[in-house]
Amino acid sequence: MVNQKLLKQLPGVDHLLAEAEDLWEIYPKSVLVRCIRASIAALRADILDQKPVFAADLEISHILAGVKSRAATVMHPNLTKVINATGVVVHTNLGRSLLAEAAIENLLSIGGAYSNLEFDLHHGRRGSRYALVENLLCEITGAQAAMVVNNNAAAVLLCLDTLSRGKKVLVSRGELVEIGGSFRVPDVMLKSGSILVEVGTTNRTHLQDYAAAIDEQTALLLKVHKSNYQIVGFTAEVGLQELKLLGEQHEIPVMEDLGSGIFIDLSSYDMAKEPTVQESVAAGVDVITFSGDKLLGGPQAGIIVGKPDLLKAIKSNPLNRALRIDKLTLAALESTLRLYYDPIKAVQTIPTLAMLTRSLAEIEKMSVALIAKLKHLKAQGLHAIMLKGSSRAGGGALPMQNLPTRCVGIRVNGFKVNYLENFLRQHQPPIIARIEDDFLIMDLRTIRFPELTIIADALARLLKKD
Repeated sequence: MVNQKLLKQLPGVDHLLAEAEDLWEIYPKSVLVRCIRASIAALRADILDQKPVFAADLEISHILAGVKSRAATVMHPNLTKVINATGVVVHTNLGRSLLAEAAIENLLSIGGAYSNLEFDLHHGRRGSRYALVENLLCEITGAQAAMVVNNNAAAVLLCLDTLSRGKKVLVSRGELVEIGGSFRVPDVMLKSGSILVEVGTTNRTHLQDYAAAIDEQTALLLKVHKSNYQIVGFTAEVGLQELKLLGEQHEIPVMEDLGSGIFIDLSSYDMAKEPTVQESVAAGVDVITFSGDKLLGGPQAGIIVGKPDLLKAIKSNPLNRALRIDKLTLAALESTLRLYYDPIKAVQTIPTLAMLTRSLAEIEKMSVALIAKLKHLKAQGLHAIMLKGSSRAGGGALPMQNLPTRCVGIRVNGFKVNYLENFLRQHQPPIIARIEDDFLIMDLRTIRFPELTIIADALARLLKKD
């Protein structure tokens, strides 16, 4: 039988709101009212369902503690920082590249003030937002013209819509890629109004394949970087210079989608060779598109560099307005680009490059430090050991590159590893790790030194909770 006495003891919303006066300056009144109603409704439901509800549960102080907790949850940002212990450097699900300190400082400066986004300070008239980074991009890459949109998919779409709408675009079958988020070259081609013409075979494409497919309707020769896979074995593909010569013979521009663009040759850091934007520009490619984040280490953006006449047409496309980037992206991108004036400094200060090139000795030192912090907890049942492992570049880049790393494998007696992973994922800030061989794995390549203490404190709370 429902306890009517308990139902009558439920306080009213107005009474609780008055008692919550100390919370008024912390949370909006509308949020407090909503949370009070939710708390009362939860208690009423428990009573009606004849679940255990005691007099102490109905005390004002107890209910208000629940209201405060609910309000804190409502007001907590949905987009929150996390600790990436997965070892995937450019982790798409975790926000891809981290910004350099210089970019963050410029974001704060520009975000809190008016700016010359589209105002020419020299002439005192309206200016172009593209001019803010165009010279930088041209100096770094060697290109003659440049512009930026909101991501590389947008850059590809805009270029195709401008240069080949209603006409044919030749692409090797082995380059019809699909990357994360269901970005597929054939789909983008269709959306742009261009006509896809596949040439060659999946594993072998020759210059003659392109030449044989060219006709009066051909508007573009497109080369797409195979960002997230490789074809090995009996293979052949046409180089940029060969393709450019063919394009010149038929007066057809060559476009290259580099995907995860990069300005620094990573092979000098004992990593796989990744084509740089500068190399494509030097090969004479007419239009090149690539990402501003990922391996470049800046904010999400789609960068287009190439020949002035083609870039002028692309900028004039009405679709460009729907794809343009805002002042915050420009602020972060400009600061990131300036770091590339000194390539050595860029590797040291751009987090993505710093993590990719982090030495094994440094990673091992971090692993030792984390194990030491966990041992300092002096918790029985907590086991932490150093393990060898492999990190990944992520973001669809360097798919075959194994980055030797050191991980810390963690087990806690009395807790299944899945529970441990879930607990750390629900922690504030969330700690995202992976599970292997019944260990919770922390890859130190993607963990920063101050985060070691946060990880240790989180495990201390778990053990205290037990």
